[in-house]
Amino acid sequence: MSHYEILERIGTGGMGVVYKARDTALNRLVALKFLPSRLTGDEEATRRFVEEARTASALDHAHICTVHEISQTADGLLFMVMSFVPGETLKERIARGPLPVEDTLDIAIQLTEGLMEAHEHGIAHRDVKPGNVLITPEDRLKIVDFGLASLVGLPPENKPGLFMGTLLYMSPEQLRNEPVDHRSDLWSLGVTMYEMLVGRPPFGTSDDQPVVHAILYEAPRPLVELRPEVPAELVSIIDRCLRKDRAERHRLAVDLYRDLVRCRRHLVRASTAALHQVSSTTHVPVPAPRRGLAALARRLFSRR
Repeated sequence: MSHYEILERIGTGGMGVVYKARDTALNRLVALKFLPSRLTGDEEATRRFVEEARTASALDHAHICTVHEISQTADGLLFMVMSFVPGETLKERIARGPLPVEDTLDIAIQLTEGLMEAHEHGIAHRDVKPGNVLITPEDRLKIVDFGLASLVGLPPENKPGLFMGTLLYMSPEQLRNEPVDHRSDLWSLGVTMYEMLVGRPPFGTSDDQPVVHAILYEAPRPLVELRPEVPAELVSIIDRCLRKDRAERHRLAVDLYRDLVRCRRHLVRASTAALHQVSSTTHVPVPAPRRGLAALARRLFSRR
């Protein structure tokens, strides 16, 4: 800890406490995630903490938070050093109200890009949720917390009746304690997209038995009833992510990515056409599109 100066506490959870700190050797801001002192003697917790650091450090991607190192204080507290990401969590963003369709698409595309990187390395995150997504002031996002990540295809480590993850975002196969793969992450991303558009998850809002039943056997309330303006193409994408049978979801994250990019392209073109139509029929100056949509258009067509 000799060259880290702790500035403030910025987050806490079951498997870690996070502080904003300054790396005095390199003169940069970092985030330090500590294994809680109460878990210091817990071999399983220590193993998972170390495994999280190793897993995340193996992934080098713009939409995954970088882990620089793992170390220990003089009194035996284990911590990992991560990039400091200014801004807020997606959970905090949603708490202010449902997101516009174009913002939902942009965030979902970035999330999918990050998951593609993890999946290509054979890693399933297993805890994709708004609280594990950081958004910078420039609307760039980072996926964090690979504490439950696993190699695709390995048997689950859950004990019978004990779920590892966040219930509201868990896939049916996770609840059935089956081996998970990348399609479980796509389910969780579908839950997150639904929540971005509606303001709440599709299968309930509390960690209780009715939520388990809903995830396993019930269909969520149709998006068209809650947000009629959401394009049918996006509704179809989210519905596919939330198929109970993972074989009916997108085969790979890259397939979901392509569908999302196609949907965004159609949305941008439809919005541009509507603006032109208004301009030609009313003969009045048309206001510039709002920043979010303009940014989407620039980002989309710059890639073509």
